Amino acid sequence: MAVVFPHPAPSLATAPDAPETPEVPNGDISLLVGGNLRRLRTRNGLSLERLSRASGVSRAMLSQIELGRSVPSVAVLWKISRALRVPLSAFTAQISGAEVTVLRAHRAKLLSSRNGRFSSRALFPFAGPRRTEFYEMRLAAGTVEEAEAHPPGTIENLVLAQGRLDIGLDGALYRLEDGDAVHFVADRPHSYRNGGPIEALFYLVMIYPDYAE
Repeated sequence: MAVVFPHPAPSLATAPDAPETPEVPNGDISLLVGGNLRRLRTRNGLSLERLSRASGVSRAMLSQIELGRSVPSVAVLWKISRALRVPLSAFTAQISGAEVTVLRAHRAKLLSSRNGRFSSRALFPFAGPRRTEFYEMRLAAGTVEEAEAHPPGTIENLVLAQGRLDIGLDGALYRLEDGDAVHFVADRPHSYRNGGPIEALFYLVMIYPDYAE
């Protein structure tokens, strides 16, 4: 059974003068991801070959990503993030020390599956080490997205805002309808399945046991 949590309507505030997160020119996410991958890899003292062995992603693919010549899929980034022991958001990090940060929807940097039927958008600025992340996720009708196991102790807490969603975990499926929420330990393989007729829109909070830059 899905665990249902009531949630109030969000309050709305206007802040026309609030600073926004600095943007990469032309929204070039490939350069942003590539630069962060190179920084994280070298920080850990890993060669491309060693990271390839640890992540299961080919050396050629890692090189293409670092050079900004290829935008990796969500599945590929999950493999790399697990090998480097960092959250997925570390690859789209833009450091911001502002007290108020406005994240404009039209400037969002989406991470998508190779077929484009699953996408993820970070709803928080990266401003240093953090244990909690907040994402908007979209899954097309009739689509299944398989997720790698996250680091031990990682928790996922998500709420379904539109459509229908099945969470696959340990051989069981947990059905969510509009407004339902679920909380589970995500340190083993799991899946998101949309067997409904419309796109599933859901919001995901990731809670990591520990993360330090």
